[in-house]
Amino acid sequence: MTAPGKTALVNVRVFDGHRLTEPRTVVIDGPVIGTDPTGAQEVDGAGAVLLPGLIDAHVHLHGPESLDALARWGVTTGLDMACWPPELIKSLHELTGTADFRTAGLPAIGPDGNHARLLGLPAEAVILTPEDARRHVEARVAEGVDYIKGVAEAPGDGGPAPEALQALVAAAHAHGLKTVVHAATVGACTVAAGSGADFVTHVPVNGVIRPEDIAAMRAGHQVAVPTLTMMEALLAGRAPIDGLLASVAGLHRAGIEVLAGTDANAQPGVPGAVPHGESLHHELELLARAGLSPVEVLRSATVLPARAFGLTDRGAVERGLRADLVLVDGDPTTDITATREIRAVWCAGHQVAGAGR
Repeated sequence: MTAPGKTALVNVRVFDGHRLTEPRTVVIDGPVIGTDPTGAQEVDGAGAVLLPGLIDAHVHLHGPESLDALARWGVTTGLDMACWPPELIKSLHELTGTADFRTAGLPAIGPDGNHARLLGLPAEAVILTPEDARRHVEARVAEGVDYIKGVAEAPGDGGPAPEALQALVAAAHAHGLKTVVHAATVGACTVAAGSGADFVTHVPVNGVIRPEDIAAMRAGHQVAVPTLTMMEALLAGRAPIDGLLASVAGLHRAGIEVLAGTDANAQPGVPGAVPHGESLHHELELLARAGLSPVEVLRSATVLPARAFGLTDRGAVERGLRADLVLVDGDPTTDITATREIRAVWCAGHQVAGAGR
């Protein structure tokens, strides 16, 4: 990676959150987007498209290699949904010149669900009662997490009791933190929709989300992170993905905000392999198949997750924001697969070596 300096990207068409601009100049001034090209190294974009750095709204980080893989594919921010111990999080925050991240730290799970069986989470992750949930939030707040993650399961599937999840959400909100609730089955979606969480991640792998749960999510102003890529991997060789796409289509028709997230991970034992970085481009293509327009898909990985997670310094190509940028060939506002045609990536002004591979 090159150190951030001053670079003028000339003759680039900028995605402004709604459309492409006419060719213009964008200045990278250290870690932020500037306006004065004086003294800058000039790079001719030759009419290529400049996107805000992409945001994956559901990843799992395992080390620096996770962040580097995200950065190479233009994913300049990863929203981590389970990272521990705190010492690992601290070490990742000390890195520069690679993808940035936010994290939930240790998630809250039930005693007998899939997360308890597969992920090797420490015992302190298990919540049985509302008091357990409140203690969990206090511990995560002390560690400095950015939001709280809970795992819903269908009744009888070993997840936290609904009242424990509701207490988790209430305690997080009392500390000014948003909450994400995992729901990977039809029954779990019902629990998540009633939890009061800000975000529901995944769509059901065993059917289509119920209309009444979509209505509850809309009434509660919940945001959806479908992770179609992971759910497709779980169904591979067993069933088509029509139900997954139908769930997203239903959420979208109802006016529920949909964010792009992949569940990218390198966790041994997890039944779905989803690589960091490249998978987000597949996720964008699946969202388009579910009925989102290319512009809506681009928004789902830029301005919308930045706004939803309170990341006010990114998500757009505007003066004073972080110089998180992706230069691509083609026009992703008409053909979403063009996001794969990466020429260059910058993370807070650092140009990423090996971008696009």
